[in-house]
Amino acid sequence: MATTSDIRNGMCLEMNGDIWSVVEFQHVKPGKGAAFVRTKLKSLTKGKVVDNTFPAGHTINEVRVERRQFQYLYHDDMGYHFMNTEDFEQVTLPEELLDHPEFLKEGMMVDVLFHAANNTPLNAEMPSSVEVEVTYTEPGLKGDTATNTLKPATVDTGAEVKVPLFINQGDKIKVDTRTGEYLGRV
Repeated sequence: MATTSDIRNGMCLEMNGDIWSVVEFQHVKPGKGAAFVRTKLKSLTKGKVVDNTFPAGHTINEVRVERRQFQYLYHDDMGYHFMNTEDFEQVTLPEELLDHPEFLKEGMMVDVLFHAANNTPLNAEMPSSVEVEVTYTEPGLKGDTATNTLKPATVDTGAEVKVPLFINQGDKIKVDTRTGEYLGRV
């Protein structure tokens, strides 16, 4: 058992029959009244994000999770299939447990979170950025970098990304997997 003073980003806790990860938190001590902890929690089983407030000193059930490296294999009607490269164990995760599956490429390494007590997969975390190739976009104009105008581009994973006007078909770009934003050329 932990208390609200132990809350930190990335901590996993059990609440209302679900497992939640702390996305962000803030200890608040108002001038009048008792202190409390304002948190933003993400469900590891359903993927939804909620705001929750705990009174100071409240006990919480901390859950131990393990992070293991898995390689993405393929996607079918059952879900997304991953393999542990050390013991070749395979797990299948439904789409709602992945943050941004549109950026997954075959062979990509991801972190899969497991509930340590019953060894069930909870969530898959993508790397913070990926390198992809632009498969389709309107032709760009040489030297058109003065304005910060963006155009849509389709990448080899099938996702659509907004890129600057000078990016052409066949260019390799770096994309932030959390927001889907263009980061730069590779």
